[in-house]
Amino acid sequence: MDLGLQGRNVIVTGGSRGIGFGMAEAFAREGANVAICGRTASSLDQAQESLGAHGTQIIALPCDVGDPAALKAFIEGAAEAMGGLNVMVNNPSGFGRTDDEQGWLAGLDIDLMALVRAGWTAVPLIEKSGGGSLIHISSISGLMASGRTPPYGAVKAAVIQYTKTQAVELASKNIRVNCIAPGSIEFPGGVWDMARQNNPALYKGILDGIPHGRMGRADEVGKLAAFLGSDAASWVTGQTIAADGGQMLS
Repeated sequence: MDLGLQGRNVIVTGGSRGIGFGMAEAFAREGANVAICGRTASSLDQAQESLGAHGTQIIALPCDVGDPAALKAFIEGAAEAMGGLNVMVNNPSGFGRTDDEQGWLAGLDIDLMALVRAGWTAVPLIEKSGGGSLIHISSISGLMASGRTPPYGAVKAAVIQYTKTQAVELASKNIRVNCIAPGSIEFPGGVWDMARQNNPALYKGILDGIPHGRMGRADEVGKLAAFLGSDAASWVTGQTIAADGGQMLS
């Protein structure tokens, strides 16, 4: 499907693996230039090589999104190298699971504040390019009770609320803001891959609650992100779209 993304410039934080890579690849397949960051050099090198096969400009740089200065430098540097910025995708999570200081701090610092800070830097760049899109990655945990992971669910709910606020604030700048709430997505080395190997009872319990009978794939989230970042979604803003195979329905 041609989404009209040829030559657009996209940044995906945490884009070297999993859902982040799935989104970066979806944009690259559509002809966009893509900049990704991550914390592991080896995974960044592999991702850059794989994404480069689609024939667009690919930038892969190490960055700890929890470091405000490093995040700002990455976004500004990537936009300059690509010649502008059209789409900013905020993906990383600190996966704050435990109801204690450490669990809450991980979620607030990475899932929420890194996203907020990225917007502070990216919005003027997107506006300079004539407008575009912000895409935030939340979770279905932010749309319902999150008994196993209280900080994670609460912070992801904050992302959903902030999406609506930003959508209103940035409409006059021709910037759309939307949110994706993935359900259980399985990829090598991810949470559900680890659960399948080490906690089969939990894995089966989650799997049994998904009407389609399988975990989601990173590329399925990626295709949705590419749509939201394209002009095909020009009248879609302030929305949170669950990509969960009906998981919340059961």
